[in-house]
Amino acid sequence: MAARKPLRAPDKLVFLLAFVPYLLERRVVDVAEAAEHFGLSEREIRDAVRLIATSGLPGETGTYQANDLFDIDWDSFEDDDVIVIVHHVAIDDAPRLSAREASALIAGLQYLSASPENAGSAQLAALLEKLRLGTTGAPSRLAVAETEADASLATIREAVAAGRQLEFDYRNAQGERGRRRVDPLRIASLGADWYLQAFDHGREDMRNFRIDRMTELVVSERPVDDHSDREVPDTLFHGSEDDFDVVVDVAAESLPLLADYLADSTTEQIGDRLRVTLRLAHHHGLKRLIAGLPGLVTVVAPPEARAAVAEWADAGLAGYRDEPDVRRGVGTPDPTR
Repeated sequence: MAARKPLRAPDKLVFLLAFVPYLLERRVVDVAEAAEHFGLSEREIRDAVRLIATSGLPGETGTYQANDLFDIDWDSFEDDDVIVIVHHVAIDDAPRLSAREASALIAGLQYLSASPENAGSAQLAALLEKLRLGTTGAPSRLAVAETEADASLATIREAVAAGRQLEFDYRNAQGERGRRRVDPLRIASLGADWYLQAFDHGREDMRNFRIDRMTELVVSERPVDDHSDREVPDTLFHGSEDDFDVVVDVAAESLPLLADYLADSTTEQIGDRLRVTLRLAHHHGLKRLIAGLPGLVTVVAPPEARAAVAEWADAGLAGYRDEPDVRRGVGTPDPTR
């Protein structure tokens, strides 16, 4: 068998970064055991141990004192070929998440854990525990409340897994209601909203359904049809001939959030903002978009789009007009100006 080439400098650094935590976790390690674990020779392991013993972190004076270097049990190493680190430095000095940062991440993971896609996930549970232990303080106790959409998600997940048709009442963006019968194919999320991608038997085409608009869900005994020859889109929204164009001015940092709605890649610099054209299916979708990016998007054209957003904003403001300390227009930017 040909002799293995010695480690190159970059590979040696990667090895050392893994070797030190390995030794600290195992506490007592035979040289032969370490060599087998890392696939190296015993000589390379001994050389690495001697290198670690000359490593450390200088003190405030810029010089190395007794406690500024790693130290090992030299008697065990020299006499018994056993590696024991008796003093280590800098390993515990890694930056930790603040309690507030950890709380935000924990809330997000709890939200993911509540979905049927991740129910009982051991990986998420382990990550949650690591976040709770790896902070500078105790994270705030948070809980993500279960919504009606969560129960609907469980039913939809059951239908998808069983390959059964799904029936439900649905209210679309225009407020129109109707009973739907679909072949559920995929569950997807966009921001805080969950969607079902399904084949609608009534319309004989693929449709996206917002799960919080679905009620009276029933898993049918009828199996779904064969859709192996049908492509399920990777993205939720696609343009159609019925879509309309809306010209908006948007803050440059918010443009990536509109990527799914851009009619093309053309942008024009207008002051400190970018002017782009969006493709939308209806004015209700435009109002939701404006609501999600307050102060960051301004509707420029067409006039009917400006009017729809202005009426929506005015209707929202009307709820505050009876409050004694609220005056029309104070602290409420007009999204059409």
